[in-house]
Amino acid sequence: MPVLARDESKGSISLSDAIRSREAHVVHLTHNDLDAVGADAIHRMKYGSEGVFTIWCSVGKFSALFSTVASCDGKGDLISISDIGYQGDTESIAARARSNGWKIEWRDHHRWKDEEIKKIMNVADLLRVDTSVCATGIVARDLEPDNPVAAEVARVVCDYDLWQNKDPRSAVLGQVLQRKINREYVRDCLVSGIFSDKRIEDQYSDIRREMRAMMRKSLYHTTILGTRYRVAFAPLYGYPSETAHFIRNQLHTDMEVIIGKDGKFSLRSVPPVSHLIARKFSGGGHPNASGGSFNFSVFERFMFWLFKKTRHFDEFVKVAEEQ
Repeated sequence: MPVLARDESKGSISLSDAIRSREAHVVHLTHNDLDAVGADAIHRMKYGSEGVFTIWCSVGKFSALFSTVASCDGKGDLISISDIGYQGDTESIAARARSNGWKIEWRDHHRWKDEEIKKIMNVADLLRVDTSVCATGIVARDLEPDNPVAAEVARVVCDYDLWQNKDPRSAVLGQVLQRKINREYVRDCLVSGIFSDKRIEDQYSDIRREMRAMMRKSLYHTTILGTRYRVAFAPLYGYPSETAHFIRNQLHTDMEVIIGKDGKFSLRSVPPVSHLIARKFSGGGHPNASGGSFNFSVFERFMFWLFKKTRHFDEFVKVAEEQ
């Protein structure tokens, strides 16, 4: 029976039922972007595709999904977490997983505090935090250190995830994975050392056409605020990273806050303070790229849809300029 590559949005079978009936001995709980896809590919190089049960996970739903897995019988199997940072209740969830017979390995490249590292080290079998590489790089180094294909996958993924932009293949894959329907396909290509084919190129061309229109629409509705930093606020129509980069090039901003209809935002910044700001808004990430949420009420959602502005802009600027 093929292993399910589970997406958090799929509801046809409950996650707990799927975990209980699993045949795989590794449950890989990871993010949902290129870095996560690369990490999953290397897990499958190591354990075989039939040996890995994948859960793609947004940062905001990590604790809930981890808790669901932790509550199931581990039977001595492994929960492998990658490309997701510490959250406030994760040590208690990890402890419950251990008590239910799971092993836990955690590999991440986001910023952790020393006390957070200590908490997880007390309940995990392995914790590896390295901000100098992408999560795929950590996974490749640990699981497939002598595999040249794994090393190449890590190089390409890190090029995109760490904004090195030296390998043109990485930008193509990163943008293709803005559509979640491409996750498993690209992952399976990477397992075989394939970085481009007709489907990937066709998806990329289609996405580029769509993306240009969406970025121009975001730019049209951009609001600029701030004194110490020039901060751009714009509604999200799609492709947050590319939209932020486009706005920065057009308006010469220091920070770009790209906001979804529910108040969740992606933040990009020239000064290395994104992660500090995001933590004030129920989020986190990297010094130059992170995400958080304004936690819009129903009324605020409507007002933002109507006017493309919110009272949270001033609150954000105040927090940003204190960093």
